[in-house]
Amino acid sequence: MAKKILIVDDEPHIRILMEQTLEELEEEGVELLMAVNGEEALATIRAEKPELVFLDVMMPKMNGFEVCSAVKNELSMQNVYIIMLTAKGQEFDKKKGRDVGADLYMTKPFDPDEVLGKSIEVLGL
Repeated sequence: MAKKILIVDDEPHIRILMEQTLEELEEEGVELLMAVNGEEALATIRAEKPELVFLDVMMPKMNGFEVCSAVKNELSMQNVYIIMLTAKGQEFDKKKGRDVGADLYMTKPFDPDEVLGKSIEVLGL
């Protein structure tokens, strides 16, 4: 069964950059999914059950913290690995990310090698 990665960001250039970073995984049978806001992200996570989610923090409709909390706490989907992506590296945000159940925190601009490496590790490729 194909493994799935969901990329959630309201900025098109970030989604494109993430897709370019991860597209070589498609050769391993990984499916890349996209969402442009928190509501869409939550609907996609419910429907597609991705193994890995790159989740932007600052988004319209629902922010990344709300999405992460809904996935981990309301839906009890502990097997979904959530990496919060944010331009802010403040400790406060990192703590809030941990509090809502985020598995990892990456700050933008992110290192493509780090994103790819972590994805391979999480998906067990």
